Amino acid sequence: MFNAKKVKDACVQWIRDWFQENGPGCNAVLGISGGKDSSVCAALCVEALGKDRVIGVTMPNGVQPDIADSIKLINHLGIKRYDINIGGAYQALMGEVEAKLGSSASDQTRINMPPRLRMTALYAVSQSNNGRVVNTCNLSEDWVGYSTRYGDAAGDFSPLGGLTKAEVCEIGLELGLPVDLVQKTPSDGLCGKSDEDNLGFTYAVLDKYIRTGVCEDPATKALIDRKHVMNLFKLKPIPHFEPEL
Repeated sequence: MFNAKKVKDACVQWIRDWFQENGPGCNAVLGISGGKDSSVCAALCVEALGKDRVIGVTMPNGVQPDIADSIKLINHLGIKRYDINIGGAYQALMGEVEAKLGSSASDQTRINMPPRLRMTALYAVSQSNNGRVVNTCNLSEDWVGYSTRYGDAAGDFSPLGGLTKAEVCEIGLELGLPVDLVQKTPSDGLCGKSDEDNLGFTYAVLDKYIRTGVCEDPATKALIDRKHVMNLFKLKPIPHFEPEL
């Protein structure tokens, strides 16, 4: 049985140990989307480092309909906040790409550019504030590649990388976060659909399969397996040629 308090406490200590080894006195910098993953990551960092060493960054692409959720989380934790709108950068870069690529500019290009611009903004804030960037992806998303390479999949350390979506929710409740943020329907905020609509299966089914190896529906199992194999490259270091010298 999952012990949320035990795992939460262990994760908090892991964050402290990581900073001691990789940046004593540095700040944790993360994007605050208003969803459960960034909320839980921020709260874990606050417990590990103190609120004065955690910086939340909101990064709407023009207008973010649920920006109030991001601000609610930041105010709840009492952390420092920067608001950086990537709308102008996105329009300028996407305009240039479309002008050069024309019809070759794919929908995936348009969907994945904002997260990559957001990660650029996060590293700008981090490097200007003695920071380390928090990766907020969880195990469930990583398992099926539901992240943007060099976008939200980037970062310097990953508190939730070994935790399923359901486990993240339990830790969020253990941390005393607002229930509406912890139980918010997961969405990438990019294409107007929920995560589960995009994936073709629920996180409950995925989490059970990850932890037990059981998936009752053969078609869903095959879909999960296919996504997992196709996206394993996202979790591995960049391969490099090793010369025989």
